[in-house]
Amino acid sequence: MNTKFVLCLFSSIGMPEIIIIALVVLLFFGGKKIPELMRGLGKGVRSFKEGVKDMESEVKKNIDVDEKAIRE
Repeated sequence: MNTKFVLCLFSSIGMPEIIIIALVVLLFFGGKKIPELMRGLGKGVRSFKEGVKDMESEVKKNIDVDEKAIRE
């Protein structure tokens, strides 16, 4: 897909479109399933953030080891 097309598509989403999307989701899943879906989404985001932090700390540790090796 063309990147400009995708950016143009998402830049034109306003409040009425968001409300319509929310209503469609509510119709598909019902009021009882939405909290479960959001809880799962939150756990996924939390897990992703932890993975990113772990990766950053691993990269920083490797950089420190490389700098020490260069100094010696």
